[in-house]
Amino acid sequence: MTATATANSNAGYQPSIGQLPLGVAILAILIGIFGLFVLVAGVVLIVFGTTVAFGGSGAVTIFGTGGTVAGIILAIVGIVVLAVATGLWDQELWALALACIVLLFYGAVEFFAAAWLGFLVVAMLLVYLAAVSNHFD
Repeated sequence: MTATATANSNAGYQPSIGQLPLGVAILAILIGIFGLFVLVAGVVLIVFGTTVAFGGSGAVTIFGTGGTVAGIILAIVGIVVLAVATGLWDQELWALALACIVLLFYGAVEFFAAAWLGFLVVAMLLVYLAAVSNHFD
């Protein structure tokens, strides 16, 4: 094999864990940690945020039914985010598409808020996910 052939074969090299690109693995882990945090926050809001008992005088409502509804919604979002993290780790195409849709939405928010650093990070993530999209089934 010549030096030119070797250079050409390494031109598209992506560091990976098995077939999983390293950047996707890092994103999946970070998204999973965030999803777990959101799920725990939702469960805590459902269990402890709606009613707190003070001694023998009975229960005092903090957030009422709004707290319960918010906790349920937060727990559902946490479960979906954990599913996306698992899907990215397993290189599922639906998880890549959902991650791109969320990033496009977040990028629009960053753009209209004139938060250029956040917009740049979102744009770089979208370019990276497009570059490794051939690894997804």
